[in-house]
Amino acid sequence: MTTRAKLTVYSALATALASLCLLPLLTTKGWITHAYLVVTVVAAAGAGLRRTPFYRWTVPLGQLLVLTVLLLVGFASSTALWGGVLPGTQSAHTLAQVLGQGLDDIREYSIPAPPNPGLRLILVASVGLIAIAVDTVAVTYRRSALAGLPLLALYSVGNGLAGDGGSWAWFGLAAAGYLVLLFAEGQDRVSRWGRIFRGTSRQGEGSGALSQGGRRIGVLALAVAILVPAFLPRWEGGLIHTGPSGGTAAGGAGGGITTLDPLVTLEAALATPSNVELLTYRMDSSLADTAYLRTGSLDEFDGTAWKLSNPGVTELKTTFAPPEGLASTNVPSESGDFQASDKLESGWLPLPYPAAGVSVPNPGDWRVDTLTGTVLPDRDKAIKGLRYQATALDIRPTAAELRSVGPVPPKISDHYTQLPKDLPASVREKAQEVTRNASTAYDRALALQDWFTSSEFTYSTKIKAGTGSTAIETFLRDRKGFCVHFASTMAAMSRTLGIPARVAVGFTPGDAKGNDRYSVNGLMYHAWPELYFQGFGWLRFEPTPTRGVQPRYTAPVAAPATAPTQQPTAAAQSTAPVAAPSSSSDCDPKLRRMGECGNDGKAAAGAHQDSWLLSWQVLTTLAAVLALLALLFTPMIWRERLRRRRLGTGGRRRPGEDGPAGPTDAQVLAAWDELIDSAWDLGIPPVDSQTPRAAARRIAEAAELDEASAAAAGRVALATERVLYARSAEVSEPLAADVRTARDGLRAGVGRVGRTKAALLPPSAATLWWRFSDAVVAARLATRGLASRAAAPSRRVLGRLRRRGGGDRTPS
Repeated sequence: MTTRAKLTVYSALATALASLCLLPLLTTKGWITHAYLVVTVVAAAGAGLRRTPFYRWTVPLGQLLVLTVLLLVGFASSTALWGGVLPGTQSAHTLAQVLGQGLDDIREYSIPAPPNPGLRLILVASVGLIAIAVDTVAVTYRRSALAGLPLLALYSVGNGLAGDGGSWAWFGLAAAGYLVLLFAEGQDRVSRWGRIFRGTSRQGEGSGALSQGGRRIGVLALAVAILVPAFLPRWEGGLIHTGPSGGTAAGGAGGGITTLDPLVTLEAALATPSNVELLTYRMDSSLADTAYLRTGSLDEFDGTAWKLSNPGVTELKTTFAPPEGLASTNVPSESGDFQASDKLESGWLPLPYPAAGVSVPNPGDWRVDTLTGTVLPDRDKAIKGLRYQATALDIRPTAAELRSVGPVPPKISDHYTQLPKDLPASVREKAQEVTRNASTAYDRALALQDWFTSSEFTYSTKIKAGTGSTAIETFLRDRKGFCVHFASTMAAMSRTLGIPARVAVGFTPGDAKGNDRYSVNGLMYHAWPELYFQGFGWLRFEPTPTRGVQPRYTAPVAAPATAPTQQPTAAAQSTAPVAAPSSSSDCDPKLRRMGECGNDGKAAAGAHQDSWLLSWQVLTTLAAVLALLALLFTPMIWRERLRRRRLGTGGRRRPGEDGPAGPTDAQVLAAWDELIDSAWDLGIPPVDSQTPRAAARRIAEAAELDEASAAAAGRVALATERVLYARSAEVSEPLAADVRTARDGLRAGVGRVGRTKAALLPPSAATLWWRFSDAVVAARLATRGLASRAAAPSRRVLGRLRRRGGGDRTPS
């Protein structure tokens, strides 16, 4: 491999290693494969352009063009031609839109953010630009030391944004890639001065000692850079300050609160579902198997997304103020004990709603939002492994009570019925159409819930996440989506009808584990709408089909015959669940309420999890990896088979062959070819103008062979000269052993790295390419020869016709 090829590979490797520090920025890591593909293609494009006669400054321009095409194909394929392969006329506009969405997502989300296309585009494009910068500096202009600047910029930005998600390992990998790049260029510079300046391990002085000292200094500097920061004071600041906008921070008495929006966690968890246990709890309520655990409530809808408005947070106290809108003070409460696992690192505190109080070990690490009752952490990973106790009110209204509620206070109505100006008119029209036969706010809410849970809608996690106006309009048109779409759409439609609404996120009821213990895993992330009814406050509805549990007050009942009471009912209601329970005694109570106790229910519960084995992206990537491995291992496999064929007979005649017992001429020449190729693989290329003895002497001197190895190489060379030049070649001794002895001497002088390189990428495998080229040329010549022979009879026939037409003028 030439020095320029080495620098190309090492510069791409350095960029790939440095880009690993960006992994904590998104909740998923699949984008790194796309980034590595971009780095590989950009490096290959640079290698090809440098072999052309164009100026050097045109190489990065060509790489930028290749990067642009890759981004157009990867992120604007919907407007591309030929099945998404060739960018179309609208591809640039589509790519600009995706980039704009990514810039908006940067302002909206905190780290780790969901893998939206815009954010993935920004990350992949950034890695591609760094790859071009490193390749240009290190390979095109041969200034590898300066390549550390773009690598440092990439690491600094990625590690600074990752915060606690960063690791010293990212720095170690990035530094290792940079040092390898420097070593490759330094090795090339030293080699230009000749072998005398390189020194040998025997001398222990000169440049050899200097080289070893340089390596020691580099390793020591790397170790100091990794270990020293661990003992320095922690700096809590960051490169970018995330303010209250976007729901990623909340200001209050306790200062800034930076945490992941629960909607972001929800969308990421639904994109990559996992049954890892996140939380366990015990509750003393008879309805513990249907209790939702609410992490937060999003009260503001700006047309782009549902979010938590600027909250007014206060210090977390043992007891909470009465929930908004609850008229009765005589409501029973239920308590529970909760244990978060180490897997639940980010998010807001899961609590049953409405919470009456909470007890945590470190109250100073938490704040409570007085508007929505959301408990927010004051530092990252405050919930990891947390054990806490919570008390919640047990509100159980009846349908009759909800039909006769009083008017909504203006303070509630003004805030929770606001809608963006760009909300499509079709949303309001559809809400009015669905609820045209309903006379009360409760009946309208019930009509919306029944419509969403009907057969007109399909639950699917393949739909792009989103809660904005465009996503709602698309959801109403296609009738496909998951809980985020159902919850946000029902909340928006409720607001168009004058019903105060917001979107709550959290977990569906946990699985019963016995002894009143329940387990919550990653498959239970969920979103649902909360609607306001005066006298009862915020009540949960469940519009997502086949998911969650519908509340009892939404079960179908007849209209009341007498006027209902205006006070909340504390006693348990006799209304049956929506779904008929299974007769199986070992069926989970939550599943029994959902009507999913049979095998069909289990199948439906897992139907939304698509097998990654059917993904064409995975199959294509796997095929590409296998093809690359086959391409890399082809030289090694071919070289090993060739060596065995040359030396497999031991250098003697095969049984049944005539002549002396010694090797044949062909076997002698095969042994000589193996010796020359072995030396070539280990760093001594052949010189065709030399005689065999001169070549053997040059190999022995260059490799500093010991006496036995040099003698073995000389015997092979002498036998070859006899075959080539003597009238009758008489070689009685086998040569395979001599070739192996000489080869062992060559291998002993290059070290482990040289032997590994000779085995994996033998330079003598170039003869395989020569053979392929010769075969192509021979095929061309054979094709031309066939065409000439096919045309020859036609020419002979035409000649005869001409002669016949001219008459035979020879005298008789």
